[in-house]
Amino acid sequence: MSPTDARDPRDTVPGAATPAHPDARGHGPADRRISRKTVLKAAVLAGATPLLLGGGAALARDLGPGGGPLDLTPECDDGDHPTIEQTEGPYFKPNSPLRTSLVTAGTPGTPLTVSGYVFGRACLPIAGALLDFWQADVNGNYDNVGFTFRGHQFTNAQGAFSLTTIVPGLYPGRTRHIHVKVQAPGRPILTTQLYFPGEPRNSTDTIYDPALLMTVQQVGSGKLGSFDFVLDVPQTPSPSGSPSVTPTVTPTSASPRPTQSPTSQPSGSWRAGTTYAAGDRVTYGGVTYRCLQGHTAMTGWEPPNVPALWQRS
Repeated sequence: MSPTDARDPRDTVPGAATPAHPDARGHGPADRRISRKTVLKAAVLAGATPLLLGGGAALARDLGPGGGPLDLTPECDDGDHPTIEQTEGPYFKPNSPLRTSLVTAGTPGTPLTVSGYVFGRACLPIAGALLDFWQADVNGNYDNVGFTFRGHQFTNAQGAFSLTTIVPGLYPGRTRHIHVKVQAPGRPILTTQLYFPGEPRNSTDTIYDPALLMTVQQVGSGKLGSFDFVLDVPQTPSPSGSPSVTPTVTPTSASPRPTQSPTSQPSGSWRAGTTYAAGDRVTYGGVTYRCLQGHTAMTGWEPPNVPALWQRS
């Protein structure tokens, strides 16, 4: 069996093709900026606070080829494509804990912080987007009993996220990767994987796609990674430049009705701004839901829109 064929069946995907080159897209991972929200994009060399232009879109923190900031682009008309989907694999578990750190003080492995933004089709950030991460430990094993190296979080008001974890270990047939599901409020789920540049197995892993390479830097004894997700979500820029997600419209015999952010609140006990604990029950639109994770509700996190927080009962 050749190295290319030595895939682990745990993550196989029908019809996957081996890229012609492990980083075959332009000149490598730095060229991911060409097709991913180059609009309003610059490097933030220090700190986690996103830059804003005109009170609007946050700026990505990728670096240019020389390590300096990328040029700003005044328009979002560069053919940015949504982040591609990839196989879920067999190790996803629902109901992961709500947390931004998957490690403790004694967790073995190389520390890794992954940060970035979630954008829509107008290159504007999406607040309240769900990101559910899972990965192997330092030895390449998944925790299928508990929730080690599993957790979900939501983007902040600027569409930013940050994950504290370790560099995942290798296991037969796969290169290093992190699994993630991303979902804008009330929108379909994107399931994909993130990869590390310069990994020898990138050239033999037939699931690997260079479009999903993170930008990774060595910082002390750890690593900093960045990646910006682009979801296939229509957006309408407001005069201030703030993002506005265009609602999905379902035609009816009477009039169009949006599936999210309705003009009138559906009947029920759920209320935005209320703090809910795991096990709490609410009603929304005539349906009863049980809270899975403690959180403070906000508009866009209505029970039908966030299955990671609410379960029909």
